[in-house]
Amino acid sequence: MLTDDLRTSLDRAITQVNTLVLGKPLEVRLAFVALLSDGHLLIEDLPGLGKTTLAHALAATLGLEFQRVQFTSDLLPADVVGVSVFDAQARQFEFHPGPVFTQVLLADEINRAPPRTQSALLEAMAEHQVTVDGTTHRLQEPFFVIATQNPVDLSGTYPLPDSQLDRFLLRLSLGYPDDQTERDLLAGADRRVLIARTQPLLGGEEVLAAREAAASVHASEALIQYVQALLAQSRKHPGVRVGLSPRAGLALLRAARAHALLLGRQHVLPEDVQNLFIPVAAHRLVADADAGSDATLAKSILHAVPVD
Repeated sequence: MLTDDLRTSLDRAITQVNTLVLGKPLEVRLAFVALLSDGHLLIEDLPGLGKTTLAHALAATLGLEFQRVQFTSDLLPADVVGVSVFDAQARQFEFHPGPVFTQVLLADEINRAPPRTQSALLEAMAEHQVTVDGTTHRLQEPFFVIATQNPVDLSGTYPLPDSQLDRFLLRLSLGYPDDQTERDLLAGADRRVLIARTQPLLGGEEVLAAREAAASVHASEALIQYVQALLAQSRKHPGVRVGLSPRAGLALLRAARAHALLLGRQHVLPEDVQNLFIPVAAHRLVADADAGSDATLAKSILHAVPVD
């Protein structure tokens, strides 16, 4: 359960990010759900719609150690995880950590890099560790990856493999702003200047405590059965070639608990699952060629399962 001080700090942090990323309160809340669920966040949209701004605003507000990697076609795995360099004087190899050795990692335009480099993050995201030359190095806690990517139909992109997509707890899109929000953006100060002035409102201990509180939120037997029914429906739904795994169900429950906590509850409701099902499930579905978008399929699956 959150203490009053931690609840206040968390509310202030969400409010601060909303002042930096205008007109996207739902997406900001989803980003905090990913953080409190001990997951990772994938932001997918067209260039120029605020993907990197949201990532920078989160990092600045969290007060955690931050590194940014711009993924490009010539980026190598060693540029991300680090490399062992031979020290002639000591007559041994010395490991030089890469930018993944941080607490918040922004993997900007992750699908601009080839699959070999993308996969360098797999172990870090799943196990919070990196293995180089047979030696395992633990990462700092909390460890949170925010990745941005462009739509796969843009030139110069490499679609993320299914195994890596599954490591992202949530995928969200920002979309174009409404008229008033766009006017405020055009008339207001540069977002980069505002983010540079941002004061951190949370720290590592607070994030870990909030994660522990989220994990303790109660999910009833009936709600777990509802999640299981969604998983079962995804495996037999028309247009779905590969349905959701048990790991997807665990991710959905973790996210629902964090969502309930952010709304001030100590129990999960079906509405929490329904609000999160598309962001959690859509990118994990493998659709038939003529089945439409994965988000449309996820929405169809959600509507096909009644709440008892």
